[in-house]
Amino acid sequence: MKNFRQMVPEGDSRERAVCETCGFVDYENPRIVAGALVVHEGRVLLCRRDIEPRRGCWTLPAGFLEAHEAPEEGAKREVREEAGAEIVLEALLGLYTVRRISQVQMFYRARFAGAPIFAAGEETTDARLFAWEDIPWAEIAFPSVTWALNFWHEGVAGMTDLERFSTAI
Repeated sequence: MKNFRQMVPEGDSRERAVCETCGFVDYENPRIVAGALVVHEGRVLLCRRDIEPRRGCWTLPAGFLEAHEAPEEGAKREVREEAGAEIVLEALLGLYTVRRISQVQMFYRARFAGAPIFAAGEETTDARLFAWEDIPWAEIAFPSVTWALNFWHEGVAGMTDLERFSTAI
């Protein structure tokens, strides 16, 4: 970036890219992902991705928050966009920090708002409800999807608050 140099801004403790002309500090913050683990009669909703990364793999409906969007709104929007479904969020299922790609991923446990009506959206080629034993584990798109699925399946009995809501890698 022209006119930017790495330095510690006044009142800060970390090196940042700072504009030498106007003093603007370019803070690099993590991106937030919100999604939902939608459960119906013991089965979970998964979507087959039609975009990179991991095109063709299965995932929970999730994606990046938009500016000025609450995580709960983002999770509902992503389910609507990727699976054509309206949902009701029940609880925060897990919060995962993925440091190597600077993301914070939030997954909510959810149910359909009415009848289980869903279909592949613009970014998916398929959307299905899977029984636990039928989940295509070898084709799961991201580690956080596996973590959220396992966390839901195992339940939270005996975990501390921190273990229940946060995993960092």
